[in-house]
Amino acid sequence: MKTVLITGCSSGYGLETARHFLAQGWHVVATMRTPRAELLPRSERLRVLPLDVTKPESIAAALEAAGPIDVLVNNAGLGLFGAFEATPMATVREIFETNTFGMMATTHAVLPQFRQRRAGLVINVTSTVTLAPMPLVAAYTASKTAIEGFTESLAFELEPFNVRVKLVEPGYGPGTRFTANGAERMQGLIPEAYAPLAQSIFAALGSPAAVTTEADVAEAVWHAANDASTKLRYPAGADAIALSQGQ
Repeated sequence: MKTVLITGCSSGYGLETARHFLAQGWHVVATMRTPRAELLPRSERLRVLPLDVTKPESIAAALEAAGPIDVLVNNAGLGLFGAFEATPMATVREIFETNTFGMMATTHAVLPQFRQRRAGLVINVTSTVTLAPMPLVAAYTASKTAIEGFTESLAFELEPFNVRVKLVEPGYGPGTRFTANGAERMQGLIPEAYAPLAQSIFAALGSPAAVTTEADVAEAVWHAANDASTKLRYPAGADAIALSQGQ
């Protein structure tokens, strides 16, 4: 029976993905900065561990407690919506520390066991902003686009060791906590000059042609985890699929 470790399980995609893998009979190591076991069904196959991907000692402790794993799902991330010129560089660095460097650090820590066993899979969750960039998410888009390039290169690098790396690209998910989790961080990032642009974007997002649900992402991650092919990208959600087909 396989074991998956998932980062960012306190809400949204990570939480639903943990639930999905549990329902499918896997051993699940659900990690979050502040563990809340009550969010998930009780199961002997479940472990809920603390993990802050921006802290190397936290990553090391979580992996030691988890023991050998078969799949790492790098899902932890921060959202950011605002005009780039109004965004402090400290905030930009904060976004990259979690979305990009945190993902790299967790991957870096797990690769030795995968390489030595000549087996393992890393799944990195990004976003369709990497396929269709939009205004007012420049820093966020940059953090996710960096993951795409990193993942594609790493897939070639690890192929001789039978270690695979894949991408799951969710579309727009209004049901997630993307905005709520970053509300404080986004205060004051829409100057008056950018207000009309922001209003038009919010209006468009208020009535999208298609949306991505948390279940869509969980299913895409599940598909990627069980696909033995060398396929790299897995769009999640009807809007993501449409965008990927238009590339």
